[in-house]
Amino acid sequence: MPAAAYVHYDVFTSRPFEGNQLAVFPDARGLSTAEMQVLANEMNFAESTFVLPAETPGTDARLRIFTPGREMPMAGHPTIGTTFALVDSGVIAAGRARWVFELNVGPTPVALEWRDDGLARAWMDQGTPEFRAAPVPGEAVVDALRADRAAWHATHLQVVEGSCGAAFFYVPLATRAAVDACVPDDRAVRALPSAFGSAHIGLFVFSAEPGDDGATVYARMFAPEAGVVEDPATGGATGPLAAYLLRHGVVPMASRRDIVSVQGVKMGRPSRLFARVDATGPDAITRVHVGGAAVRVGDGVVRW
Repeated sequence: MPAAAYVHYDVFTSRPFEGNQLAVFPDARGLSTAEMQVLANEMNFAESTFVLPAETPGTDARLRIFTPGREMPMAGHPTIGTTFALVDSGVIAAGRARWVFELNVGPTPVALEWRDDGLARAWMDQGTPEFRAAPVPGEAVVDALRADRAAWHATHLQVVEGSCGAAFFYVPLATRAAVDACVPDDRAVRALPSAFGSAHIGLFVFSAEPGDDGATVYARMFAPEAGVVEDPATGGATGPLAAYLLRHGVVPMASRRDIVSVQGVKMGRPSRLFARVDATGPDAITRVHVGGAAVRVGDGVVRW
């Protein structure tokens, strides 16, 4: 009888039962692509990861990431959570400064930030985001979210698509209440075309309205086409988000390395995502980095 062991982490949080759930299969040797997809669907988390031996010089491990519905080119919370899993299992030695995963988008470095009791935060290098004008009017994207058009217009910001390997529409709204009021029309969301062709499409809606949590933005993300009704924490969208905020003047240059996105609150799974932007000016962004913590909450074996 085939079997595969996994560990369960909550990511972008240091408290169990918050953040984004992740199943990590730390030894995926012998599993086929079809089996990985079936296992990800069975776990029914936003994503599951499968760790394989390195295939490319200069990398430390091959990492494949699946939602319940498809394989992803890259994603943030799976990369961060898998890093913590490999530290906890001893695969990544304590004190190591850097680890490189090979994702479907290529080699992806992760910087490790330590404290006396272990790994404090992992930082995923997401490279340089690419932005493209939305292929439909901004109103069509706002309406697909069933969001308040007036709350969008009040921001004086554009709806655009951005990607560090997975594409997202970025929809700014004036208030946190307007973000919470979104109830996406799945059919309309699925019908939205992408300026990135066949890339994964998610809708990332956010507000820069201040709150008592000290966050830069308050956010939600929906990706029904990938089998994710709503995501509690979306690291793959947070890198382009940070660049968007700097490019459009929402975040000043002085704060470009201290960006915090709070997500998942509406779902009852609050998540805290950190972002840094390497730039010499708002229009001269060279790289983005997304960081966070993770906590182990369970483990098990799947048999079939």
